[in-house]
Amino acid sequence: MYTAYCRTFQGTMRLGMKVLNWRVPQLVEGENSLLNLPEIIRSLNLKRVLIVTDEGIKKTKLMEPLLEGLTELDISNIIYDKTVPNPTFTNVEEALELYTNYNCEGIIAFGGGSPMDCAKAVAARLARPDKSLEQMKGLFKVRKEMPPFFAVPTTAGTGSEGTIAAVVSNSETHEKFAIMDPSLVPHYAVLDPLLTVNLPMHITSTTGMDALTHAVEAYIGKSNTEETRKYSREAVILIFNYLTRAYENGTDIEAREQMQRASYLAGLAFTRAYVGYVHAIAHTLGGFYQIPHGYANAVILPHVLKFYGSSAAKPLAELANLVGIGKISDSDEKKAALFIEAIEHLNKKMGIPTKIDGIKNQDIPLMVERALQEANPLYPVPKVMDKDEMFYMYQVIKQ
Repeated sequence: MYTAYCRTFQGTMRLGMKVLNWRVPQLVEGENSLLNLPEIIRSLNLKRVLIVTDEGIKKTKLMEPLLEGLTELDISNIIYDKTVPNPTFTNVEEALELYTNYNCEGIIAFGGGSPMDCAKAVAARLARPDKSLEQMKGLFKVRKEMPPFFAVPTTAGTGSEGTIAAVVSNSETHEKFAIMDPSLVPHYAVLDPLLTVNLPMHITSTTGMDALTHAVEAYIGKSNTEETRKYSREAVILIFNYLTRAYENGTDIEAREQMQRASYLAGLAFTRAYVGYVHAIAHTLGGFYQIPHGYANAVILPHVLKFYGSSAAKPLAELANLVGIGKISDSDEKKAALFIEAIEHLNKKMGIPTKIDGIKNQDIPLMVERALQEANPLYPVPKVMDKDEMFYMYQVIKQ
């Protein structure tokens, strides 16, 4: 009965998503494409912008060319650089205060997934000043246009530059949740591979596996369109071809560029086809223990795919075929198993463990509850989990 309820809800959502007005960001791509952003901002007659980033990015000087370009065109900026991994309500409200106090007219999100999420949440609050972050939790609670928004990713993983989601954490309750609304899709996305050249190896690996998780969860779900399948397939091919290259040689510009594209495409796929239990579990681990999202996804992904079993065998076999895994004569179940093994091999090659350390038994019941609240009935997963099965998954992934 419960599964039937979830499937009915998902079917209704799938029909509704077809009539939504989906914005696709205007892409600014290629080496040194960041240098074009100030002129774009001036063309929109914006005089003051808020830049949301973090301390690590600010220290790297990656923003210097952007800041110089803005100054040359007499565009004022104020920088919020206190964003933490798994950005908090406090981060959002602090950045929002800067935006309003300095009479800003647009937002630049500069960095990885955390600055992106923080900036999008600020934009949501600006669009709906009458609503708190908690009141915008879930789907379609914004429904008003945000200020001009420019996404400049410095990692290749979250795909946030093309998605409807902003994920925030309540540090008091340890709850991490998504605000999801088509109005939160950025207006512009700058994909400059030079911004990812100096990424630490562990960031390259975990953000790359984050992108793979987006593509795979979107592809095996039951709310796909031909368009989202296309995005996922291309993303998976690119990740299998270029992630280890980018990991092993950080200055490989082609690999960096292709991983940026993979991340963006995977973002387009999951923002319409949704994700699944990997993300639901990972969000709880981020909320409770501040475990980086990409790292959590990378560890959890093979375990959840194994749980799905035959329910995900066909789409996983299709992905195996795409990347040349298995034999033509192999069954779908065999190809799916080999594809999961390939994911495990990618993790091992990049030093990502098979379990997550630090999960406390006393926290698991509440995490189970929150993961199921996030995932059911919304996520169109291959196989619906119940409470006992979700509890089992936490036991499987914990060290």
